[in-house]
Amino acid sequence: QVQLVESGGGLAQPGGSLRLSCAASGTIFSISVMGWYRQAPGKQRELVARITSIGSTNYADSVKGRFTISRDNAKNTVALQMNSLKPEDTAVYYCYADIWGASGGYDYWGQGTQVTVSS
Repeated sequence: QVQLVESGGGLAQPGGSLRLSCAASGTIFSISVMGWYRQAPGKQRELVARITSIGSTNYADSVKGRFTISRDNAKNTVALQMNSLKPEDTAVYYCYADIWGASGGYDYWGQGTQVTVSS
């Protein structure tokens, strides 16, 4: 059974930094795309950043230049380094991955981790 487990998050001051990590475990043959979404109260879930298996990245315009996504293909992990945080970055952040495993190819999601940016 494939699982995504997130770590990191918490409280940061405006202008501060946080790092999110996500590890995929289980019977995994390959992972194509990994990334992060976020959902703020009363808003729809939105893509923050994504990275392919060969390292191509995409970012939401709102985080370009402040957030950096990276992955370790050998460890099946993805990380999101968040710098220059703003109050509007406050949200629950979800890791996701497009994984081919023993049961076939599916999108998997982490449980979500809260990021709060406040002074």
